[in-house]
Amino acid sequence: MQFSDKRNSTRWFIIFASFLIVILILWNTYSFFQIFKNEERVKMEQWALALKTLNNADVNADTELPLKIIQNASIPIIVTQEGKIINDKNIEEDIAKDKDKLAQFLEKLKSENDAIPMEYSPGKFQYLYYGDSSLLNKLKYYPIALLLIIFLFGALVYNFYKSTKMATQNKLWAGMAKETAHQIGTPLSSLIGWLEIMKANNVSETILVEIEKDINRLQTITDRFSKIGSEPILEKKDIIEETHNSFDYLKSRFSHQVTFTFVAPKEPIYISLNPELQSWTIENLMKNAIDAMKGRGALTVAIEKEGQHVRINITDSGKGIPKNQYKRVFEPGFTTKKRGWGLGLSLTKRIVEEYHKGKIKVAHSEIGVGTTMQISYKLG
Repeated sequence: MQFSDKRNSTRWFIIFASFLIVILILWNTYSFFQIFKNEERVKMEQWALALKTLNNADVNADTELPLKIIQNASIPIIVTQEGKIINDKNIEEDIAKDKDKLAQFLEKLKSENDAIPMEYSPGKFQYLYYGDSSLLNKLKYYPIALLLIIFLFGALVYNFYKSTKMATQNKLWAGMAKETAHQIGTPLSSLIGWLEIMKANNVSETILVEIEKDINRLQTITDRFSKIGSEPILEKKDIIEETHNSFDYLKSRFSHQVTFTFVAPKEPIYISLNPELQSWTIENLMKNAIDAMKGRGALTVAIEKEGQHVRINITDSGKGIPKNQYKRVFEPGFTTKKRGWGLGLSLTKRIVEEYHKGKIKVAHSEIGVGTTMQISYKLG
């Protein structure tokens, strides 16, 4: 518990530190932007003063410096007098030659910076409008680019963390499954030996058949667990027959208070599947449905062929699933049971989607009415 608390504290510290760094960078960028903007305004005020000096200069005046200031300006400039444009500089030729475009460009400059008044005679002013330099324009988008980079980096780190965590969990589940299969194997071998002794002692045939069925079931369960974590072998099988076998097995072992119904086409439907894992899938979904009904209600397993897909719908008359939990029910650890581990549907999803390349979803659910779980496989 202490280790978990320390890990959470470290995680929140990293998040807070990252957030603080981003704020500092953005604030610093804004400060630089304001400094450059003020410097450009000073340059434009000098440009206005140089223009005024040139306009008022006599023949003997030294105009070398004002000329240099005016010529070195690289920022777009428009000068107006009594609302009319009288001069422009550093503006694209197609805009400068078109009065309408030039007027629109003037409005753009007005929105970017305040005008600089130039008094050319007592009480009479010209107004200098200027735009932002290319450096300032780039600096405007720097915070957006920075946030995008941080977002992409964060997404990359999260994806790496999630993939690593999933890989670790998969190794853990695979290891536990194989160990479970190994542990079951020892008493199972002993049970098979005892069954042979019972046969030799002429024990009732009915009892022997039922015991043999359960031993075969234990062998199937052992085989299922041993396949977790490794690539299962897929075979061409009739999905109707495989599903019906699992249906019959569970039907005979549950209360008669549950009404079981199986609906399927008469013709076989062949797909590539692993029989042990497919029966595990059907059993998990049927057991979940019976749990949702608290051992009393109606359960229907229906198989239908639609185009290039075959769909298995397992419908119960249980308590239903809220719509906001449709996807969460397949997450490892999610359960509504008081003593559940939340692994059944997660494992079922993995068998269907990773091993059989199918799809599983909550097709429909209504609170207090029931739920339909749907598995979809491609034919072939």
